[in-house]
Amino acid sequence: MKLNDTLYDILKWICLVVLPALGVLYSVLAGVWGWPYVEEIPTTIMAVEAFLGAILGVSTAQYNKAK
Repeated sequence: MKLNDTLYDILKWICLVVLPALGVLYSVLAGVWGWPYVEEIPTTIMAVEAFLGAILGVSTAQYNKAK
């Protein structure tokens, strides 16, 4: 599966910046404010992040192989 440059850049930014920050933000605020699912939501966010990282890794490998 090949990704175009724009989609790759967006997914990379989401994977490297947005999702980790969102997981930490929810974990901290859930502890302070007593929000539910303190473990489940950050774990789900990390699973999505790992999935996107795998997709990006495959796409990068295919791109570099095609060069």
